[in-house]
Amino acid sequence: MSKFERCPCASKALYHKCCKPFHDGTPAADALSLMRSRFAAYALGLADYIIDTTHSEHPEFSKERSNWKKSIETFSRATNFDHLTIEEFVDGDETATVTFTAHLRQGGNDATFGEKSFFVKENNRWFYKAGEVHCEKANA
Repeated sequence: MSKFERCPCASKALYHKCCKPFHDGTPAADALSLMRSRFAAYALGLADYIIDTTHSEHPEFSKERSNWKKSIETFSRATNFDHLTIEEFVDGDETATVTFTAHLRQGGNDATFGEKSFFVKENNRWFYKAGEVHCEKANA
């Protein structure tokens, strides 16, 4: 992705000034930044970033990275990540939530969904711990 392109996280900022530093290893300052950078990572197929920012207690966490990575890459290739809408961000020192709507398409079909994501901070790094999905398709 060119440094002159808008970030996939829908912040309207240029990628190199938005999520790229997180993808390159800078820890996210808060759960909202982590949430946005994870959306952008899915859009860009950065499976290692998704894995590295997922908490070990997440239901889909796997120490077997190879298959997990292939699964993420397959999902990313099959999905158009059209837009991200942040509905609510509740910040905290050690825990936080982000409620969002991810506007996606798969095979030309609407795959939009909403989620309330739960994040935890450990060793000064934020991790995605769990999410409650709300199927709120825009065309439903």
